[in-house]
Amino acid sequence: MSRSRLSRRWLPAAAGLGLGLAALLESSAGAQSSWSLVPLEGVRRTGTFGEPPLVENSGVIPSRTQPGILWSVADSDGPPRIYATDTLGEDRGSLRLRGARNVDWEAISAGSCGAGHCLYVADTGDNREQRQSVQLYRIREPRVESLGGEHGTSSRVERLEVRYPDGPHDVEAAFVDGRGDVHLISKGRTSGVRHYRVPAAAWRSPAVVAQPLGVLPIEESRGLGSLVTDAAVSPSGGLVAVRTYGEIFLFHLTGRGTLRPAWVGCGLGGLELQGEGVAWLDDSTLVLTSEGFLGFPGTITLGRCPSS
Repeated sequence: MSRSRLSRRWLPAAAGLGLGLAALLESSAGAQSSWSLVPLEGVRRTGTFGEPPLVENSGVIPSRTQPGILWSVADSDGPPRIYATDTLGEDRGSLRLRGARNVDWEAISAGSCGAGHCLYVADTGDNREQRQSVQLYRIREPRVESLGGEHGTSSRVERLEVRYPDGPHDVEAAFVDGRGDVHLISKGRTSGVRHYRVPAAAWRSPAVVAQPLGVLPIEESRGLGSLVTDAAVSPSGGLVAVRTYGEIFLFHLTGRGTLRPAWVGCGLGGLELQGEGVAWLDDSTLVLTSEGFLGFPGTITLGRCPSS
């Protein structure tokens, strides 16, 4: 669940800004001392989201087949739609996923699906850690011109029910590796930052138990700023960025599908009021997205996080 939900309860502006500052403070205090965190390089804000539902923007993925296009989702209470924008935030249309339900959509990823290329939506948010199962959806990536700048409806959506072997978890981070396996990373709210995998072959069945791959060495949350909100794998497939509200931690994706710490990353203090999304625009440039907050639109920011 996104923190902007708090704004609906009419928190005063000072309290809201305090949440934004929490990420800045946790950037230096929340990470384990073995991580070397440096400021994000080459930072530039390219735009803001103009589409009203994306006030609750909770994930982003650049299209690998349509340069310049970003796909985004809005989290719980939003319609079951994926949204196309460009890096300026301009609306390029949206698509309703037929038969899908947005309980708490928290991530969007892209990857292979058999002989094609798909967008994957993770309905895995669980703020109270009470959901006995969560959902993954995937569709063949649509062409933006087929949307016609309008709000269409998909013709076919695949759905996969997922359970965790050790009970419910709040998961806002997901990525798809080169084999088509979906990786899910828990927020770290109560039992560490846990890494799970859903094999590509699982889509042949209606339901699956995710495979546990271990606990990532990101210090368990001591505040809002250090909770994991998204993850993304680089186009070359070797590097994974795991972001919190205040940091980016870099990992190497091994041949076994596990994540090996690079022990380097970047601090994000002060860049965004409520940043949640991360993706790789190319093998060196990250795109960061923020939710809207207190009447301000969500932002799109580019930057580089040195991996060595």
